[in-house]
Amino acid sequence: MSQPATGLRLVIRGVVQGIGFRPWLWRAATEAGVGGRVRNEPGGVVVELFGEPARVAAVVARLRAAPPPLAEIRAIEESAIAAEPLARFEIAASDEGGERVVSIPPDLATCADCLRELHDPADRRYRYPFINCTHCGPRYTIVRDVPYDRARTTMAAFAMCADCRREYEDPADRRFHAQPVACPACGPRLWYRPGTDAEPIAAAAAALARGEVVAVKGLGGWHLACDAGDEAAVGRLRARKHREAKPLAVMVRSLEDAERLAEVGAAARALLEGVERPIVLLRRRAGAPLAPALAPGLDLVGLFLPYTPLHHLLLAQVGRPIVLTSGNRADEPMATDDADALARLDGIADAFLGHDRAIENRCDDSVARVLDGRPVVLRRARGFVPRPLRLVRAVAAPVLACGAHLKNACAIADGDRAWLGPHVGDLETLEACADFERSVARLERFLGVRPEVVAHDLHPHYHSTRYARARPEPAKVGVQHHHAHVVACMAEHGLEGPVLGLAWDGTGWGPDGTAWGAELLWCSAARYEWLGTLRPIGLAGGEQAIREPWRLALAVLDDAFAGDPPLDELPLLRAIEPARRAVVRRMLAAGLNTPRTRGMGRWFDAIAALGLAQPVVHYEGELAMRWEHTAAEAGGLPYDFGLEGRAPVEVDLRPMVRAVVADLLAGTARALIAARFHATMAAAAHALVARALAETGPLPVVMTGGSFQNERLTRLVRDAVAPVAPVLRHARVPPGDGGLALGQALVADAVTRGGG
Repeated sequence: MSQPATGLRLVIRGVVQGIGFRPWLWRAATEAGVGGRVRNEPGGVVVELFGEPARVAAVVARLRAAPPPLAEIRAIEESAIAAEPLARFEIAASDEGGERVVSIPPDLATCADCLRELHDPADRRYRYPFINCTHCGPRYTIVRDVPYDRARTTMAAFAMCADCRREYEDPADRRFHAQPVACPACGPRLWYRPGTDAEPIAAAAAALARGEVVAVKGLGGWHLACDAGDEAAVGRLRARKHREAKPLAVMVRSLEDAERLAEVGAAARALLEGVERPIVLLRRRAGAPLAPALAPGLDLVGLFLPYTPLHHLLLAQVGRPIVLTSGNRADEPMATDDADALARLDGIADAFLGHDRAIENRCDDSVARVLDGRPVVLRRARGFVPRPLRLVRAVAAPVLACGAHLKNACAIADGDRAWLGPHVGDLETLEACADFERSVARLERFLGVRPEVVAHDLHPHYHSTRYARARPEPAKVGVQHHHAHVVACMAEHGLEGPVLGLAWDGTGWGPDGTAWGAELLWCSAARYEWLGTLRPIGLAGGEQAIREPWRLALAVLDDAFAGDPPLDELPLLRAIEPARRAVVRRMLAAGLNTPRTRGMGRWFDAIAALGLAQPVVHYEGELAMRWEHTAAEAGGLPYDFGLEGRAPVEVDLRPMVRAVVADLLAGTARALIAARFHATMAAAAHALVARALAETGPLPVVMTGGSFQNERLTRLVRDAVAPVAPVLRHARVPPGDGGLALGQALVADAVTRGGG
């Protein structure tokens, strides 16, 4: 005997739009014999179910147990409603009113079903470079507003043909309400310059085979491509782009191709094949047919798999790995607009492979690496943005966090969620600063949030700080850089503190007048205590010492040898003119234009410059990466160091410097010196943590900061600290400055609410 009909409303929040959620519900309800309706709202998805209680309960149980594979359900709110005599389940039009909560999914790599159709000569989308469905394709990069519907995307310019319209409106079809749905009859089309009678992809492949540089329009911006095995082509790309040595990413056709070029373990394989398709940093195999100029002085290579149909078609036609790097000159944002790309990339690219689907939101490729056996996102952009992060405690008022100066990404926290904006990069140019401000405005618009609190770095001259201070909100909170790093990692693990935080990176404004960067902090969200650090180094000439690390090496030598180091016996300093050395030594002695830094990155620069005899660098982190590469696999014992003072305890590395010099003069292998340096830093971490725990009692230890993008350092520090405390590291939030804004937001919330 059938039971009386019941009514149930579900409000589902999370990433639930643009990923086939409504057709999934239609199928689940139809198969269960339940009537009702589902619609998108700015706050998520609203479902109304009508039918026998057992059948309605079965739909809800299925939703909770096995939701759509691409959905990220944050909450399901249930409430009873009056039953309605609806025998069928319907998909209703989106509701544009109510609370605006972004539910836009990230851009998703081409799915297996679409790839099968792409290569099927009998399919009407055979070789169509814009094939997509509810399980894949562009999302964030084409959306203009929420809720996420076609009319609010750049696909609004393309009227659907009858066949696409039929698929779009059929709940049983894989393309039901796939907003970018298109086909050769009605969708975007490719173009190629200079003009040619050849098909655009074939023309681009031929140009790459000739050693030319081709600009290729992607999901979130334009890229520059060349043959990754052609040393001359890579050299031309570097010269034109003004990117002397920074590693270049390589796209390969398949996982099998990646495994032929690099060592790919299970965790790296999962990263490569995930729907996010990040660039994955891998150890290059000896003899891999890749140009040495891709990553000079390194055994790492950044590989990624095709994530658009255009990539799949181009790679199949080229038949070899290609460089695919951001379409810009050094330090500029990646080009997105076609006219801008044609103007800015003229003189860099020999040819252009573009299309007429506009890019609304710039989004760089994400970067990831397996560190100490675990995957870690190093740059959070395409494929991850704008997924929210769940907070263990809701913020009291909406917070905008403006992020760092380098590797900038902003964040907004509202309620129990935080959204990190896409990677913007270094705020070193007017174009980058303007892009940062657009990124903030876009996130505010998508969320419909008016921040009441604005968080920023303590450095007064950063553009992000000046921007924050100029905003109209009355509540402004300056957040110490390394405190923010620690709290970002705490947030990822759902911790409110206190914790001990090892925050190791290049630089951050320190309240004592030095630049911090190798700190041990006791942290809650609202406050921190400075427990440990490194002996500072003089930066003779300020930023110039970072670009010319021989100055840093000279600073640590003068300090360690009481002003009488054996400079002429060391290849690095012997190559520097005595007059230049003398000027820098006078600056160091007098403290003239010589700020002091405690940064781990600067200690890496100083010792690696000595060991590798490299006086200048071409990009941030170059020497640290080369020093990691140099270190012997077998490792070595730590050098001696001292501990001085209290709160903060200062690690005195002068004994290490003297021992490194002795090893260099004795002809000790550089690999062993590099390995012992890494071991020394790990031993120093253990010494600081053990001393702190003796006073604080048991606490977990958080490892954060850009220095923990170094796999060897991460592993050694974790091994050193784990015997005395639980160790927590980043995974979804970048350990470097790209994750800083999350910590800034939560510190600002804790400070303004008066937390302890």
